Amino acid sequence: MSGERGYFSYIKKKELLSDLKKEELTLTNKINDLDHKNSLLSTNLDLDYIETLIRERFLFGKKEETIYIIKKDD
Repeated sequence: MSGERGYFSYIKKKELLSDLKKEELTLTNKINDLDHKNSLLSTNLDLDYIETLIRERFLFGKKEETIYIIKKDD
């Protein structure tokens, strides 16, 4: 029941494996998202994506357009 090869150790290792698989899935999704964003900026330049980046990062807008900043509670 106890010890390195016991039942409780098995349960802990099983939970650890489950957590690591979830983390792996999260990181894989982040990598895929970054790869997609990178392809939009390098291989086939997507002007809509660039406009979105400029608006978000530099708070840049068009003439007669009002920009509202909504702060998120962290």
